[in-house]
Order: sequence, then structure tokens, then C-alpha cells
Amino acid sequence: MGKDLGLDRAKPGKVGLNADALDRLGGVLKREIGEGRVPGAVAMIARGGQVGYFKAFGKRDPASADDMQEDSIFRIFSMTKPIVSMAIMQLVEQGRILLADPLSKYIPAFADTKVGVVRDGELTLVAPVRPITIQDLLRHTSGLTYDFTGEHPVQKLYAQANLARPDQTNADQAEALAKLPLLNQPGTTWDYSRSTDVLGRVVEVVTGMTLGQALEEQILGPLGMKDTAFSVAEKNFDRIAEPLPVDPDTQQPVKLFNAKRAAQFESGGGGLMSTAPDYARFCAMLAGGGTLGKERIIGPLTLEFMASDHLGPNVKRGSDLLPPGHGFGLGFAVRTATGMASVPGSEGLFYWGGIAGTTFWIDPQEDLFAMMMIQAPGQRDYYRMLFRTLVYAAVE
Repeated sequence: MGKDLGLDRAKPGKVGLNADALDRLGGVLKREIGEGRVPGAVAMIARGGQVGYFKAFGKRDPASADDMQEDSIFRIFSMTKPIVSMAIMQLVEQGRILLADPLSKYIPAFADTKVGVVRDGELTLVAPVRPITIQDLLRHTSGLTYDFTGEHPVQKLYAQANLARPDQTNADQAEALAKLPLLNQPGTTWDYSRSTDVLGRVVEVVTGMTLGQALEEQILGPLGMKDTAFSVAEKNFDRIAEPLPVDPDTQQPVKLFNAKRAAQFESGGGGLMSTAPDYARFCAMLAGGGTLGKERIIGPLTLEFMASDHLGPNVKRGSDLLPPGHGFGLGFAVRTATGMASVPGSEGLFYWGGIAGTTFWIDPQEDLFAMMMIQAPGQRDYYRMLFRTLVYAAVE
């Protein structure tokens, strides 16, 4: 990680990290790996723009003897969302999109989308009170949903529609979603959803590029994120991190997408592959107010706006994915209270993670960012809480 990108390494004490507590963190990860709970992990903590802790643990792939490396490649799933949200906000800064724009301005099929309401056990369709906006998509108040977050009849329709199939384009998926009813009236309910997949299609419509090309031009290239893409080059197949074949808790097979496939569907909500050094550049840019080295990705006030709570007291929470004391901004969950949640962190902290267990957060008050890369979908909540707790225990 070069000096030009502001990611020098420093001794833990120099950046206010307690060496004994970091040893304890490493010991806990080694214990978990030794007990067969996770094959391997990469952990990083930075303060003041310097990396004070960066280590790889365990095996990259349980089927091989290869040790995990600092630059192993992970399926980051929903950690794709903050990158795509950033691309949308760059277009907002360029005057090419307004947050108040209706989605149908960019994808006309959504002009006819209805809301699904259950009455007397039957799903009926009603007109939306107002259209879905770009802001709704960024903060997950669009009325769109995921089929795996509940059992509502609309979510069952999502499951039948096979919306994640790998042989589609972003345009195909957006058209399919527009034909399905919304779970909620736009703007009324926070419900984690395929909203960011749709934003990926909006990026394509506005830029005239594929989502992968647009991200490379706007964010990945400028930040030097050379190993972040929707597909992995064949020469890097031996760097891909894999999960345990069987979940240690449920004894069910662990199924993640084949990371060696050439991606046709570039999912804005969950399709990117990345490494800890690459995602650290994205985190360092966020921690640096939108700039890394000489590269200004987004303006500092735009970033502050993104990392603010956009839900407030009136938006209902459609699921328990947001912990107590948290809201949601434009692409990130945002901590609104120092207490209440079961993990430590400062007010104003913003974060997200991926369904296979990857996680990151930015804590502006402590000038800190941290990240853990694992591939353990069934244990993701446990490891996120464990890692967050151990990192804050190490802050001086």
C-alpha cells in the first residue's frame, strides 16, 4: 500500500492502539479458526490514515493447504452497495441526477409499479401514494425488498421471479422488478432490498456504460483498487478465499456463488469481489472526507450528507437488520446513539457488511476505520459483533 494513497503502516502505539489488546484480538481469531468455525480471516484497523494492524489468519481455502494472505480475494456481497451508492452520489454532484428524481425518469417501467397489500388473506394491488425516488433507493425506503428477509406474499413473488439469476443483465432485472408489486408505500418503511441493484442500472442509464465500467472509471481506478471487479482474472484464481464446505452450526452445505465464473449479471447490490488492501483504499477515502491522496472521489459535505441518518423517527423499520440506536443514510447504516446497540461505537459511525461475513466501519470521532474479511455466512453476525468489540477494546 503506497504512500501516494495515504496508507502507510505504523506501529500500533503510534496510532493509539493497545498492542496487548491487539494480541488478544489475534488470539481470538486463531482460536475460532482452530475450532473449525471459520477457515481464515484478514483483519485491519487504521487510525489517522495509518494502518496500525493488518494480519491474515488461517487458510484461504479449506480444500487447500494455502495460508490466507493479506491480498486474498473475497466475495464482498453487500459491501458492493456503498461503492455503487458513491457512484450515484458522484452523478448527483455532477448535476446529472437529483435525489428527488422519480426512478421512472431513468427506468420508465417503474411508472406503472403498484404496491402489494394483503386484505382478508389476499394480495391486492394499490397505486403508490408517491413515486419511488433516487433517495428512496439509496436509503432502502423504495418499497422494494429481498425474498430472503421475510414471508410476505410479495416476497414469495420475488422468490418465484428468480431475480438473482446469473444469466441476466441489470436492465433485465430492473424490468422484472418493475413488474412486481412493492412491499410498502415508497418512503414509509426501511426494508433492506434490491434497491442498490436498481441503482446499478441507473448508473448504466446515466453514464451509458456497464456498471463495471462506470465503477472502474469513477471509483475503482482512481483509488487504485486493482483487484476489485465483478469477475476474477484467471491468473488470480489461486487467491480466492473459500468458505467451509459445511456450516459448523447447522451442518448444511455452504453455498456461495462460483467466484471463478465470468460475471454476466453485475449486481450493484452484491456482485463485487475485492481484497482487504483494495477495500482499505475505499475506507481510507471515506475516513478522509471523500479524498485519498490526490484523488477526490466525493465532496466532504456530500459525504457527510451520505453518512447522516435519512430515516428519522417517522420511517418504520421493516426488519431487525438495523440494531437499536441506528438509522440509515445514503448507502450506509449510521449510528445515532453511543449506547443501545450490543456493540460499541461512536455516534456518527457508519458501516455495512456482506452476507458472507465481510464487514467494515468508519468512526469519524476516533478517526478510525476497521475491516474484517471472512467467508462464513452462517456465523456473520457473531463475527461482526466479536470483531467490533475487540477492536474498540484496543483503542487507547
